[in-house]
This record gives sequence, C-alpha cells and structure tokens, in this order.
Amino acid sequence: MTIPALTLNDGHTIPQLGFGVFKVDPAETERIVSEALAAGYRHIDTAAIYGNEEGVGRAIAASGIPREELFVTTKLWFEDQAGDKPLAAIDTSLDKLGLDRVDLYLSHWPAPKNGHFVNAWERMIEIRDAGKATSIGVSNHLPEHLEKVIAATGVTPAVDQIELHPAYQQRDVTSFAAGRGILIEAWGPLGQGKYPLFEEEPVAAAAAAHGKTPAQVVLRWHLQQGHIVFPKSSTPERIRENLDVFGFALTDDEQAAITALERGGRVSAHPDEVN
Repeated sequence: MTIPALTLNDGHTIPQLGFGVFKVDPAETERIVSEALAAGYRHIDTAAIYGNEEGVGRAIAASGIPREELFVTTKLWFEDQAGDKPLAAIDTSLDKLGLDRVDLYLSHWPAPKNGHFVNAWERMIEIRDAGKATSIGVSNHLPEHLEKVIAATGVTPAVDQIELHPAYQQRDVTSFAAGRGILIEAWGPLGQGKYPLFEEEPVAAAAAAHGKTPAQVVLRWHLQQGHIVFPKSSTPERIRENLDVFGFALTDDEQAAITALERGGRVSAHPDEVN
C-alpha cells in the first residue's frame, strides 16, 4: 500500500494520511504509535501540549524505520510564542522526540489577544532556516491571522491545520488557503464523536454501497477533497481500518452529498477564544 503524498508550497512533500495522537495517554503513546507504524503509517502528528512527544520518540526509535521514511509533526504551544521562547521550545520538543529535526513545525493557535503570533512565525522561520524543521506552518489560523504573518515576513505557511469535518468545513479558510498554496490539514476529521456523523444518510448510504465503515467513507471524503488527515485510535483494528481507505473512491454524487452536510457545526473552540 502506498499512501499518496502532496507537495507543499516549499517544494517538500507530505503523506496525505497520517496518525494523530491528540489526547493519547502519554503512558500508552509508545504502544499505540508502535501499532500505527507496524500497520503502515509513516506520518505522525503530535504537539508539545499533548505531553506525549517522548512516547512518540520511543516508538520511532524502537521501530527501526529509517528516518527518511518518516514524517513527524509537532507544534509550538501559544504560551511559548513570545520573544525567543520558540527557539527553546523546538529544542525541548526535539529532545523529547529524540530527533534532530521535525518534518513540520506548526504554530498551534494564534492566541490573538496575546499578540505574539507574528513573532512566533518570525522565530519559526529561523527554526526552519537552522534546519530544525524542514517545513513550517500554522494551526487554527483564520484568514486575518494568515494575512498578518504573510505580510510581516513574506513567508507563507506550508499548511494550516484546522477543525474540519462534514458539518463544519471552514470554506472561508480553505478558499483563502487555496489561493496561496497553503494545504489544509483536517483535525477532528470525524467530528470527534460530538454529533451523529456516521448516521447521516449520505455517509451511511456510501458506506453500504462500498462495503466500508462510515469512518472510512468520511476519511475518503477528506482525501478526495485534497485534505491532509490523521485519524486517531488506540485500538489496533481501528488503526488498521483507518488506513484502509485507498482501495475505493466515492462517486461525484456521493462526495457532493457529504459536502452538503455543512451546517456551521463547530465542535471545538473558536481560534479567537484560545489565549
């Protein structure tokens, strides 16, 4: 099985499907990430605030997989945006991961009331230029935040990782990003179980038609939308199931019906409220 790779605006590539460890118990992270790597995942998405970078690092070290075959993302927490704090934060993350660089480093939230997200981006450019991150991007940034970091530096983020699922597609952000070559990474791609997504008629019908689970159908919808996606699970069966989404394709009608589920259904915090 080959996971498709997308090309970032800096010329580097990223596996379109990865494995997320948001809210994964630090004590269980090594086991769970090891299961994911054994299943065939090569893209791991973590963050400083998750508290499980060390477990990710141990799983990578134990896997024996060559570093060049892996794609590792971590994120700068907003409390470390000011001054030179980002420069220390990346070193801490790399130490915990046991790596000399990450493939992608993201500014986790703009935290606009704190007023440091532009400084954070400036420091992240330094981190990239120092070779500690191959590519840099942002997470939870709205168009007004993206405009400010681009205007201040002339450097456009490679990705914007945002809450995105069928009920909440953030078309203002995705449209802005598309016009600037910023790829979209969808977090909470299955709605975090906070609404009955799998019972929606277009999802259930497509699952029945293709002999797939509703989760596989929604992940397939994301892939066909061009999103980068990294579902999370702690069970080996579900970990493997979430990877088994490349042997079928939704029809144009099925894709459109799922897209039509948009209803402004955010299930997490608004970026302006996280400070």
